Amino acid sequence: MAYWLFKSESHTWSWDQQKKKGAKGEPWTGVRNHQANNNMKLMKTGDLGFFYHSGDEKSIVGIVRVIGEHRPDPTDETGKFGLVVIEAVEDMPKPVSLAEAKKEPKLAEMVLLKNSRLSVQPVREAEWKLICKMGGLAKAP
Repeated sequence: MAYWLFKSESHTWSWDQQKKKGAKGEPWTGVRNHQANNNMKLMKTGDLGFFYHSGDEKSIVGIVRVIGEHRPDPTDETGKFGLVVIEAVEDMPKPVSLAEAKKEPKLAEMVLLKNSRLSVQPVREAEWKLICKMGGLAKAP
């Protein structure tokens, strides 16, 4: 299993909206960055990801699961970019802010801290476990 981070501005697509989609999930459309698209091509059904509110909030607020692998994004008129389908798994009991993550030396190499503009990014297993702990999860999913 691999771990990921999906970034969204809460006024565009929020964690609450994601949760309301339930088990049918939601296609992660609108990615127009080649590196982010390549990351989605690597995703497999069952992979987990953090749901990150960018913008003013800058916090990891939930956990999602990939339920549909990479396919063409119908919102992309060029046909170059794709999407994956994700479902909400659980809330992060205590959202983990970007500022908190920056204070943790063990997260110094995390993509979020080195390339914060990348909208879909990988997360290492050790980073995953540490952020889950920081977020108040008794056990990382």
